[in-house]
Amino acid sequence: MLRDEVGSGLRPLSDLPAPRLGIIGGGQLAKMTASAASELGCEVVILERAADFPAQSLDTHTIIGDWDRPEDLARLAGLVDVVTLENEFIPSEALLTIERLGKPLWPSARTMSIVQDKLEQKRAFEAAGLPVVRFAAVDSIDSIRAFGLPAVLKRRRNGYDGKGNASVGSAADLVGAWARLDGDHQSLYVEEFCPFVREVAIIVTRSQRGEVAVYPLVETVNHHHICHEVTVPAAVAPSVAEAAADLARRALETIGGVGTFGMEFFLLADNKLLINEIAPRVHNTGHYTIEASHCSQFENHVRAVLGWPLGSPELVAKAAAMVNLLGEADGKGAPHGMKDALAVPGAHVHVYGKTRSAKGRKMGHVTALGSTPAEALATARAAARHIRFGDRT
Repeated sequence: MLRDEVGSGLRPLSDLPAPRLGIIGGGQLAKMTASAASELGCEVVILERAADFPAQSLDTHTIIGDWDRPEDLARLAGLVDVVTLENEFIPSEALLTIERLGKPLWPSARTMSIVQDKLEQKRAFEAAGLPVVRFAAVDSIDSIRAFGLPAVLKRRRNGYDGKGNASVGSAADLVGAWARLDGDHQSLYVEEFCPFVREVAIIVTRSQRGEVAVYPLVETVNHHHICHEVTVPAAVAPSVAEAAADLARRALETIGGVGTFGMEFFLLADNKLLINEIAPRVHNTGHYTIEASHCSQFENHVRAVLGWPLGSPELVAKAAAMVNLLGEADGKGAPHGMKDALAVPGAHVHVYGKTRSAKGRKMGHVTALGSTPAEALATARAAARHIRFGDRT
C-alpha cells in the first residue's frame, strides 16, 4: 500500500511540472537518487518490501510490495512516467512486466538479463573483445580443480560486498569454498586469480540518445571485497585513464546500458586493464561526485533515464576522496561521534539512516576535497575515525 497517511498524495501525472520517477528498491542508493530527482522538480515513488528503509526519510511516496511480483511492479508502473532501479537483484523476467505495459524502464530488462548474471556478463564482454580475466562455468569441485588454482569462486547472481565470493588458494580450500557458496544448489562460476597491482573504477552515464558522461578514474582500497576508501583522480598514467574511459563506453554500448553504471577494473603491472565487473546502477565508488563533480552520478542518472541532457562529470577541485562508514558490530543504526566528525573542516558526512548496524554493513560515507588525493583522504579519514555504528565491546 502507499505509505501516505491520507489518500495517495499523488497528483495525476498530467498535472506534474516534471516527470514522476519510480525507483525499485529503497536503500541508500535510492535515497541519494531521489534527492537528486527532487532537486530537478520530480516526484518519486519507491517500491520496497518493508516500510523501514533509508529513502523513507525523504518526501517520497512508497508502495510496500515485492519486486518479484508482477502485480506490484505493474502498480508502480501505473503511477510513474519512468522506472529505474537501485540494485541488480530484480529478476529480468519480472522487469519485463513494466516494459510490456509500455512504460520506459532504464536500465532495460535486456540489459539486466546480461548484467545480473555475472557469468553472462563476462561472456558478453569477452564476445565484444573487451579484456576480462579467464573464467568458466563450474558445476562441481572437480571442475574447479580442472580450471586451475589459485582462483576465485563466485555466485553467478546476487553477490555483492564479498557476499557470494570465495578465494581458493589451494586444493585444501575447495571443499570449504564450495560449501560456503552452497555450490550444490547455487549456480557458480570461477575466475582465474588476478595478480593486480591496483584496483581502479570508473563511473559512466549513458543517455537514451547515446550521449556519454565519463567520470575520472578512481583508485579503490578494498578489504574482504568491501570498498573502504576511494581517491580521485587515480595515480595512473594518462593512457591508463583514457583506456578505462574507452572500455567503459564500449561496455555500455555492448549491453545497451542507459543510466549510471559503475565499472571496476584490475590494473596489472604492465598497465593493462582487465574488467572485473560492471554494476547496472549508481555505485559506491561514485559517491564522491555529490560534492566533487559539477553533476553528480545521481543527478546524471536521473537526467539519463528521463531523456534529459547530461551534466558535466568534471571535478570542481583538483582531487577528492571518500571513506566508507562501515558497521563495527550488530546493533542500533544511530551513529556515535557525529559532533567530533562535523568539527573537521572540509569533511562532508553522509549517514544513510539504516536502523540496524551489522559488521561490515555500509552505514554512511565521508567525502572531502583537496589539492591532492592524499590531502583529501586525510580530511575524510579524520572525520570518519570519529564515527562508529553498532555496539562496541
